[in-house]
Amino acid sequence: MVGKVRGAIAYLSALNHQNHIDHNSEGFRMKLKFRELIVSGAILMLCNSAQATEPKQIGEHGDWTAYMFMENNSKVCYMVSKPKKTSGNYTKRGDVFALVTHRPAEKSKNVFSYIAGYSYKSGSEATVTVNNQSFRLFTQDDSAWAPDESTDHKITDAIKRGSSLVVKGASSRGTETVDTFGLSGSSSAYKAISSECGVK
Repeated sequence: MVGKVRGAIAYLSALNHQNHIDHNSEGFRMKLKFRELIVSGAILMLCNSAQATEPKQIGEHGDWTAYMFMENNSKVCYMVSKPKKTSGNYTKRGDVFALVTHRPAEKSKNVFSYIAGYSYKSGSEATVTVNNQSFRLFTQDDSAWAPDESTDHKITDAIKRGSSLVVKGASSRGTETVDTFGLSGSSSAYKAISSECGVK
């Protein structure tokens, strides 16, 4: 089940990357639809409707794990990590993930996405900092994305070269959170998903 959730998350994070800042786009509406399916636990329905296979682990690399799954006869590859440290004045929170996804069939690669484990404050931004480089992320429900492809590439490059990744955000209740991820193995995890999906 965890693998399916991760695969579904990666799938929605890679959908129509070029449109992911347009809240009226078909791609963005599809993201929200897949988010609803994940939250409701309808993962099997998701996989069947999207013709997606069970994600296959292709390697564990320090703090990151690499996966691949097939969707409409095309490979989707992603690396995922959970935080080593979290802080914030909250009593309950869902799973937290940071992901980098390749979707070569859509000419999409290095897509950074973040699952916060809570609903973001409406209209708020999150920030991701890697080795003193900070980037703004736009938010929707419990997810955050880079605003454009250029930022995706910069974040991914920093992840491969960095030692820690910190994401800051605020929930719909105003609770501020700070999540710290390790980057051990991030470079080899990236090489694994790039090799699997034929991304250069």
